[in-house]
Amino acid sequence: MQVEAFALQLALGSIVATASRAGETATLVREVGLPGVNTSRLRALEALVSGPAEDLRPGELARRMALIERTPARYSAGPTSAAVGAACGAFAFLNGGGFVEIAAAAVGAGCGQAVRSLLLARRGNQYAVHAICALIASAGYVACAALLVRAGVGAGARHAAGLISSVLFLVPGFPLVAALLDLFQHEMPVALSRLVYGLMLCLMVALGLSVTATLVGISIEQAPPLPLHGAPLAALRSVASFTGAVGFAVLFNSSFRNALCVGLLAIVGNLIRLGLLDAGLQLSLATFAGALAIGLAAPLARRWVNEPRISLTVASVVMMVPGVYVFETLVLFDQGEILPALRTGVAAGFVFGAMAIGLAVARFLSEAEWAKEQAPPAS
Repeated sequence: MQVEAFALQLALGSIVATASRAGETATLVREVGLPGVNTSRLRALEALVSGPAEDLRPGELARRMALIERTPARYSAGPTSAAVGAACGAFAFLNGGGFVEIAAAAVGAGCGQAVRSLLLARRGNQYAVHAICALIASAGYVACAALLVRAGVGAGARHAAGLISSVLFLVPGFPLVAALLDLFQHEMPVALSRLVYGLMLCLMVALGLSVTATLVGISIEQAPPLPLHGAPLAALRSVASFTGAVGFAVLFNSSFRNALCVGLLAIVGNLIRLGLLDAGLQLSLATFAGALAIGLAAPLARRWVNEPRISLTVASVVMMVPGVYVFETLVLFDQGEILPALRTGVAAGFVFGAMAIGLAVARFLSEAEWAKEQAPPAS
């Protein structure tokens, strides 16, 4: 199209583009759809823009874009709900839960995701949907855990770990981490709007969770560590990290090969994080080391799966998202426990920052353009 200068501004709900050619300047504003995560679409768009540009006329570009938009999701609601349930069950183990908490969290999360798929397919308001699904998932956890305890399966003394884990699939980890990465590239409008969007979703999820916690009288606090050590603990952590990451990759509509790669990267990063945490390192520093390892391993993984880097790295570090701290903070604020809420909130903020900084440092080390400031477009 012989465009001489091009400038782009991104926001959560719109794109503003300005192009100049032969002394003429045109600015177009386009609204985009509701926020969501679809890594298969990211891969298709990256393949489109990285291909040869000589034969890509405007009409052909529009046709290919429409084809990408019409491509259906890889997984139906049933497999996605099952994958989300398995992921939240894995979260329950990593958060200190036993068999009762793992099983009940998996059932509650699966039910919540099934309802979310149904409501979003009918274009329900995302904030209301997250509050409703948090209520359903946490109530499903309570009902399933009560049945298991009554059946004599286990004592169920770690309900806080299971209850919070049952709603962790609703944590907007992808937009929150992506927002922090946008800040490193000076994309302030889209970064701030993503942060506000993510925090609003967390607030609505905490609302639904608080209703259940208040009605059944479960205290939101971290469970003591399980009595496991050495190789058995490392093996179970590896299985849980892999299962959780693959489950979230399915939720993000990743290909099967990409989901496997994300699971392997999550094992590497999460084992480093948890190992350093067991050795006495602070949670934020341990998280930074785990995210850095994932970011450095991602270029090697891309040779096998040919996926966008963000699809591999962010999906892998989602297992490190401090969802327990986030919801504990919001619930404690709701209960008037200001000082404990501030303590957990600050801890959650440092962990989120450590995740983003770890991924950014890995990019600084492996991609030269990330270590340089971008030149402004020619006027």
